[in-house]
Amino acid sequence: MKILFIDKTHPALKQRLEQMGFSCHFFNGTAIEELYKVLKEGFDGIIVRSKFKIDKSIIDKSADLRFIARVGAGMEGIDEAYAASRNIVCFNAPEGNRTAVGEHTTAMILNLLHKISVADNQVKKGIRLREANRGVELCGKTIGIIGYGNMGGAFAKCISGFGAHVIAYDKYKKEYTDDYVRESSMAELFEKSDIVSLHVPLTQETFYMADKSFFNRFKKNIILVNTARGQVVCTQDLVNALKSGKVIATALDVIEYESASFEKLEKSTHDVFDFLCRSDKVLMTPHVAGWTVESHEKMALVIAEKIQEWLKNNN
Repeated sequence: MKILFIDKTHPALKQRLEQMGFSCHFFNGTAIEELYKVLKEGFDGIIVRSKFKIDKSIIDKSADLRFIARVGAGMEGIDEAYAASRNIVCFNAPEGNRTAVGEHTTAMILNLLHKISVADNQVKKGIRLREANRGVELCGKTIGIIGYGNMGGAFAKCISGFGAHVIAYDKYKKEYTDDYVRESSMAELFEKSDIVSLHVPLTQETFYMADKSFFNRFKKNIILVNTARGQVVCTQDLVNALKSGKVIATALDVIEYESASFEKLEKSTHDVFDFLCRSDKVLMTPHVAGWTVESHEKMALVIAEKIQEWLKNNN
């Protein structure tokens, strides 16, 4: 059986797949036309991250395709419905980077509350403003989590030791109260949240979920954290909420202007993005919440385990 690696991954994945008997091949090009030609050679599986959107045109180029494995969490870059119609199985690896996302989300919140980046930049310029950089404690605050899957659950676990009240809403789950979170409704989140953290996949339902109406429904002024997907938040509405004070501060690991591969911004000259760059109420990182030394290997091993289980049940 042949597997095509379209993106680079941790070498542990290749090692494990070869141990299972797969022949591993690598596509190092960047042009979609080149990929089409290579796929015609016939592969049982393809390994992807985010270089290309795996749509019908790509899927149809490999008649023997049996599975698509994404070494990552989000699946919006794969046409899962069409793959299913072709009896092609899709795998992803949210179990591999959930701890990284939980830790990164927690770190961003603490950074904002205690003004760490702002103070660091000032001190390096010879400016020492103690009162202006007085922090706010996380203890006693109410954190509202939207989406309680792998990422939301890992974040709740990470944040649980700070003495905050943690509540979560998940439209598609019930009875998930545990040691780290209390199941809640969106109405309660709107009423009680001081900090809101988004952990939902990007779907038609969640596109621009956080818009003007969303922000205005919160009783308190909030801190918003997004380590999910950029297009879950309408950036223009977020900027307006920052200007009005409805959003006190925001931490963004993702932004809607990202390219499909997440490697660059499509429109870095946007006035909206320029505001985010200038504001000391905004903390941004380049879509790396799930990227740690450990998660790099763990995601590869998760994919290997899922392919092994599939192989056991289908041969």
